This record gives sequence, C-alpha cells and structure tokens, in this order.
Amino acid sequence: MNVKVEYNVENFIFKLQKPTKSKVSRYMDLLKDYGFNLRMPYSKKVTNNLYELRIHGQQEVRIFYTIKFNTAYLLHGFIKKTNKTPMREIKTALTRLEGLDL
Repeated sequence: MNVKVEYNVENFIFKLQKPTKSKVSRYMDLLKDYGFNLRMPYSKKVTNNLYELRIHGQQEVRIFYTIKFNTAYLLHGFIKKTNKTPMREIKTALTRLEGLDL
C-alpha cells in the first residue's frame, strides 16, 4: 500500500518533537504494511471512510486518513489534549476528505 501525505500533514509532522516524529514514521510504515487490517491500538475507524492513526507517547497525536485504490491519504493531524477527539478536528478531516480529487 502507498501512503500519500497531504501538505498540511507534512508541515504538522515536521513541527513535532523528534521522538514523536519517529513514532509517526513507524506507524506510517505499519499503515503501509497492513492497510485496512491495521486495528487498535494503532488505528481506529471514525466514520464510514475516515480513520485515525493513534500515536501514543509524550505527545498524543492523531492523524486522520482514508484509503482509496490501495493508497492511504493522510488528511489532517493534531495533538490530542482531551479524552475525546474534538468535533472540529473531525470536521476538518471530513472537509479535506470531500476536497480530495479521487
């Protein structure tokens, strides 16, 4: 499986702390290897076509993605600070999902 990182997610990852960046890289490799079969604690289904990559550590990071035509598209990332994922973060990812030209 291929992984396509949208520009905004690339910038988000670049700004993370070094240990978190390496975890993101490892989790992206897992996503490449397992695709739809990647499950908890690494990935969770959010809506019908939207999933979140769940990176745990010093910084709790979530990266929303979708999978189309054997490619995972990373749409939106944020640092999680509350127990529940904020709805505005999900809406941002859904808006970017609608804007994908697939």
